[in-house]
Amino acid sequence: MPSKAKPPETRPVTITAVVDPVAALASGTLEGNLYLYDTNKAGGSTGFGTLDLRTRVGSGDRLLWNVVVLECETYAAIEDIVIDEKVCAPERKVYPDTDIAYWTATVKRHLTEPVPYRLKFRLGTAADPFAVSTPSLVGQGPAGREPR
Repeated sequence: MPSKAKPPETRPVTITAVVDPVAALASGTLEGNLYLYDTNKAGGSTGFGTLDLRTRVGSGDRLLWNVVVLECETYAAIEDIVIDEKVCAPERKVYPDTDIAYWTATVKRHLTEPVPYRLKFRLGTAADPFAVSTPSLVGQGPAGREPR
């Protein structure tokens, strides 16, 4: 009897925060210094390169958040992700044998309304985190489209 092959594991929806930490530290704000992207444009995500990224997700989707800095000699990391725990519970992880952190979560339920979340960043040696509350997770309606 032939063995049943496991279905291929789906890739996570990766949300990347591109940060200009030098400019953010100089101006005291992430506005104009943070660019959000994800890997689900084909699935309907919108707002690429802005603070208003709307990541299209469905129940069971795995999410991965990471940071890319424009100035490689300046520290930047996600310190926290604040979102309704009924939707997902982000967890900080570290790549093995490094100090490079990333965050993961699994979407727990179908979303009928956009769910905003808060990203808190640690930049350079600043004592207080920098935060943005404008990105959101957006559900899928019939045929993979968001209801209007």
